Formats: sequence, C-alpha cells, structure tokens
Amino acid sequence: MNLHETPGDMSISPYFLDLRSAYQSEMDDLRFDSEGRDVLQQRLAGKRQEIAFLVQMMDISPEMVAVVFHRGFEFTGRAVMEHLLTHDEDVFPAWSSLAGGFELAPWAQDLADIVLESPGGDKFLAVTAGLEYMASLPVAAGVIISDEDEDEDEDSDQDGADDLVILEDDGEGEDGGDARTRQEAGADWLVQQGFDHKD
Repeated sequence: MNLHETPGDMSISPYFLDLRSAYQSEMDDLRFDSEGRDVLQQRLAGKRQEIAFLVQMMDISPEMVAVVFHRGFEFTGRAVMEHLLTHDEDVFPAWSSLAGGFELAPWAQDLADIVLESPGGDKFLAVTAGLEYMASLPVAAGVIISDEDEDEDEDSDQDGADDLVILEDDGEGEDGGDARTRQEAGADWLVQQGFDHKD
C-alpha cells in the first residue's frame, strides 16, 4: 500500500509521513535549551540568518532546513496542499503549481528566493510547504494501527472524523528507520562542517 488513508479522505504518502517524524524531532531538539527554557524562536532566527549555508543540506536532511520556514506559510487552498501530500519523493509537482495553496510571509518569501537559486530548491520548497501544512493541522500524531486493530480504531475515531489523524509506521517495516538514518547523516555532515554534534 503506497498511501496511508486518514479519516476525512486524506491520504499522505510514506515519504511525507517519514519526513514529518524527522521534522517534528528537529523542532523538539530546537525548542529547549539545556536549562529547559523555550528558545525555539531565537534558534530559528539564527538558522534563518544561515540560509545560504543551510541550503547545502537540502538533499541530505531536508527537515533540518525546512524548520527555518516555520510559521512562514498562510494556507489558503486545502485541496492543493492535500494533493501535494499524496506525492512520493520521485514525482513532485513544481513549486509554482502550488501558488494557489498558500501565501508566504514577506520574510519567508525572502528565504524562498535564496533557496530557489540553488539546485533542487524548487522541490525542497514544495516539500517544506507540505511539512508546514501538516504541522499546521490538528493532528493526532504517532497513531500506529496494525491490520488487526484497524476496525477497532476506525470505530473509536468516528466522532473525530473531520480531524486529520496521521498514521505512522512503527519503524519496523521496510521503510522503518529512514527518518533516523537521515537525521544521523545530517548530524554527521554538520560535524564535518565544524559544528558540535547534537545529542
């Protein structure tokens, strides 16, 4: 099965499900400092200043770069965005074709202009739009449904059928661990560039 069905007739490809998990982990890593203070906005502001450098990581760890666009999208076209989320990595719509799905904040448009100057920038921005769209929805994340539990869970979800529930695999399937591998590769790359290794 290539697509994960969600209540409300929304389908999300395994590619986006995998990246969403990695994106959420990246946001969690950025949110708090060693003393437990919420420093997300300061850290994102710092990353945005480094966008010209970070674009080198778009292919290796897109989720580590996508976070700089956090809250930079105002979504206006649900159908456009939901169609985007059905795509897998090898077939992606052009960035320009998504124009009816959102508006970018001025600061985010400035970042997008820099990204578009790099090879692969068009696809990366489409991926980022999908990640931000998922992050903006009321989701019940991390729900794991096995074949035998599916009927029971569908019954329990009927009251909230209008909410998006993202179904993620348990990390044991053939795609399991992809998000972890991507994060490790990104962390190793940063160390090679002289940054401290993230715990």
